[in-house]
Amino acid sequence: MRPSAQAAAAAIALAALCGTASAQTISDDVVKIGVLTDMSSLYADATGKGSLVAVQMAVEDYGGKVKGKKVEVVSADHQNKPDVGVNIARNWYDNEKVDAIFDVPTSSVALPVSALTREKNKIHINSGGGSSDITGAQCSPNTVHWTYDTYALSNVAGKAMVKRGEDTWFFITADYAFGQALERDAANVVKEAGGKVLGDVRHPLNSSDFSSFVLQAQASKAKVVGLANAGGDTQNALKQAAEFGLAQSGQKMIALLMEITDVHSLGIKSTSGLIVTDAFYWDMNDETRAFSKRFNEKVGHMPTMIQAGLYSATTHYLKAIEAIGTDEAPKVMAQMRAMPVNDFFAKNGKIRIDGRMVHDMYLFEVKKPEESKGDWDLYKLIATVPGDEAFRPLDKGGCPLVKSN
Repeated sequence: MRPSAQAAAAAIALAALCGTASAQTISDDVVKIGVLTDMSSLYADATGKGSLVAVQMAVEDYGGKVKGKKVEVVSADHQNKPDVGVNIARNWYDNEKVDAIFDVPTSSVALPVSALTREKNKIHINSGGGSSDITGAQCSPNTVHWTYDTYALSNVAGKAMVKRGEDTWFFITADYAFGQALERDAANVVKEAGGKVLGDVRHPLNSSDFSSFVLQAQASKAKVVGLANAGGDTQNALKQAAEFGLAQSGQKMIALLMEITDVHSLGIKSTSGLIVTDAFYWDMNDETRAFSKRFNEKVGHMPTMIQAGLYSATTHYLKAIEAIGTDEAPKVMAQMRAMPVNDFFAKNGKIRIDGRMVHDMYLFEVKKPEESKGDWDLYKLIATVPGDEAFRPLDKGGCPLVKSN
């Protein structure tokens, strides 16, 4: 055979081989996504059913298939218990052929699920968990932290408030990984901006009685009482702070993580003037309004940043599989990092080597009742903070992947 004919034959053989490999890369004919979330407790409104619906919407909008393979979505309630969450994740990976786990609010569950995902060489895209340790000391090449973290929440709000002269702080903190990380990051921001932390108090997760904690905050006479908690804990703390008249005595309340569902539940009268850091608001532009209207029709409330982030993350994950023709975790992770994120949730977002998806964050103030024009017309924009300013610098988190990269 002549050299040219040999080369042509080799090229045909190689093409056939590549075609066969491509067809076999999604070996079980299904791309399976597991939504692991809080369906029944204090984070159920911010995540829960809405998180599942957001992922399902993204899959449906993508056509329900990727590279001709069906995309299947399963879900489970981790009950905010690390052992329950890890056992579900292990069963999904070992027996249910789940390729990627999404959401996982509650950092004490998110961190061990991230570690397990690395062990199993799968993919974890976290939207609900907040601890900045997810992309810090406990970062993983298999995990993406999509929506927010304790550093960004603290950095955006803390700097703005200290700059306004609100420079003495007291923290009421949920006593688990998320709350501790949120207080730590916020305290560092306050101190670096020239403020002082006068004290803190820790409360159990899912508390109903905040009276002793609120009284300690009041006695501190700090200008700012920072709530380093979330969901039902934040709502209960704010209700009881109002009962004790903290705002009337001149103390400013700040909820370091406050979802729009929390504000809506408490009512605009009791939250008016509250400062909120968020990654998403439904009424930003035509794109956010269009998605949020569809979501509201399915769930009965406007999407939280966690839920909007999950739609964005799911679409990005499917686009990566489409681009490379495989759902193999390392290759999908590399492709997701290579592609910018451009959708209603983020413009020019990027996934760093530590797993942090960097995008703009927003500082809002809850409107006065007379400013609101409707049931969900709750926020007015104070500032847009570019992602590179909002999130922790890549070299400051202690992620081993950064050192080795």
